[in-house]
Amino acid sequence: MVVRMRSTKSHRNNRRSHFRLVAPRFSVCESCKKPRLSHTACPHCGKYRGRAVINVQAKIDKKLKKQKERAKTHK
Repeated sequence: MVVRMRSTKSHRNNRRSHFRLVAPRFSVCESCKKPRLSHTACPHCGKYRGRAVINVQAKIDKKLKKQKERAKTHK
């Protein structure tokens, strides 16, 4: 079966003009002054709107412990 009214490249591209990717918006953390995504806790200091939400040091310790265990099993 043949398409009767074929869409031209320009009409197709005009329809797809809203499908573009948008760069993420960054804001500056109030406590550590590093860039972070809006409406999320800072991955560097773990604070959101002035309050400590994430214990960053505990996450780092957990990651190091996991790496050590993985290194022991691979030897």
